Amino acid sequence: MRDIGIDVSEPTGEWDGDENCPFYGSLRLRGQIIEGTISKVGMQKSIIVEREHIRYMPKFERYEKRTRSYAAHLPSCIGEVNVGDNVRIMECRPLSKTITFCVIEAEASA
Repeated sequence: MRDIGIDVSEPTGEWDGDENCPFYGSLRLRGQIIEGTISKVGMQKSIIVEREHIRYMPKFERYEKRTRSYAAHLPSCIGEVNVGDNVRIMECRPLSKTITFCVIEAEASA
């Protein structure tokens, strides 16, 4: 396993030869780290992660909830994930038209 430059727990799954794996392959990570919740697991090696944030609206003097969704690559070494699990994703080079993030850590929901 190679060092990716940030402090994350070691992946639990097995590597299947995927070159787009930051731990065993050659994918380099850079940029922002985002924490969110998995909202979709339907594609091969890809997931959709949603992150909620609160925005202040000065006109109405109230806060509103906003949601942003990110498509992320799911390396095989991360293991099994389900909808509702919390994950950390980190920016990488574009892997497809929409995927520019990669999962670096997954926590099972309680």
